[in-house]
Amino acid sequence: MAIEVKNIPTAEVTCANCQACCCRLEVMIITDTGVPEEHIAVDEWGAETMLRLDDGWCSAVDRETLMCTIYENRPWICREFEMGSYECVEERKACL
Repeated sequence: MAIEVKNIPTAEVTCANCQACCCRLEVMIITDTGVPEEHIAVDEWGAETMLRLDDGWCSAVDRETLMCTIYENRPWICREFEMGSYECVEERKACL
């Protein structure tokens, strides 16, 4: 799938150019996939979300590689957020 993002040339979204824009979104943990406790935040109502650090990024994202450090245990929502999908392209437009 080709996309056009602001002043970025049209390109297919791949692991090499992803930029992990979706890793700035709030992610609820709604199924047990084995997310390590140190990456879980619990809100005042007891709902679990992925912990986001002061920079707004998910705590499980390696800041140098922009790769998920818990990929095999990532939440269901992350598993369903398909690279290159409409939602992915829209998030890239918003963050790049």
